[in-house]
Amino acid sequence: MEYNDQIAKWHTLFPTIARLPQEEKQIASENIQFLELRIGDIAYLQGADCPNYLMCLSGQTRIFKRSPSGKEILIYRVGSGGTCVLTTQCLLTEGKFPAESIADTHVQLAALPANKFHELIRRSEEFRQFVFTDYTRLLGGVIDLVDQLAFRSIEERLSLRLLADADENGIVRKTHQQLASELGCVREVVSRHLSIWETNGWVQTTRGAIEILDQESLATKYMNNPK
Repeated sequence: MEYNDQIAKWHTLFPTIARLPQEEKQIASENIQFLELRIGDIAYLQGADCPNYLMCLSGQTRIFKRSPSGKEILIYRVGSGGTCVLTTQCLLTEGKFPAESIADTHVQLAALPANKFHELIRRSEEFRQFVFTDYTRLLGGVIDLVDQLAFRSIEERLSLRLLADADENGIVRKTHQQLASELGCVREVVSRHLSIWETNGWVQTTRGAIEILDQESLATKYMNNPK
């Protein structure tokens, strides 16, 4: 993609940038870098510095936490038009990235260097309001994760994950291990529940995919069963 096309896409997906006063807009435009990640590329490692404020132009990254034993749990995903709340937190506190971020697809990013991010935070009310409004909204998603971990059973979290990840045909193209990693449990737990749901006629499992056959049962079975 040509540079001018990248700038146009950036402004379209992040209109606040396009509406900045001319001097601040020039600072952003002269310092923005456009990065690409391939599937599986690492955006951030846990404990790494955060050199850029990242804005996703296309694709999807997955942010997750990994325990010393290798156990993973999905925190959230960032897609087109999104930013990463943990990157923002890292920049604002000048701390280290507290999780890991990896590209699930081919990803295009607009990267604003940390020093220019801080300069715009100081200079521009419009940019500052955009960053903090977005940060607050994204933080709500992290609080939802805490709520799920604290008060929802694995059965409910699995059903919600399947419903959220299903395509227009009701297909979730993930393995049992991928689902287990996102939920922070072992594969055997996911497989056991899917086997029960398959016997009930709610889902049908195939290699690398799960088809939802009875969305209503899957959506309501565990909704009122917090633990």
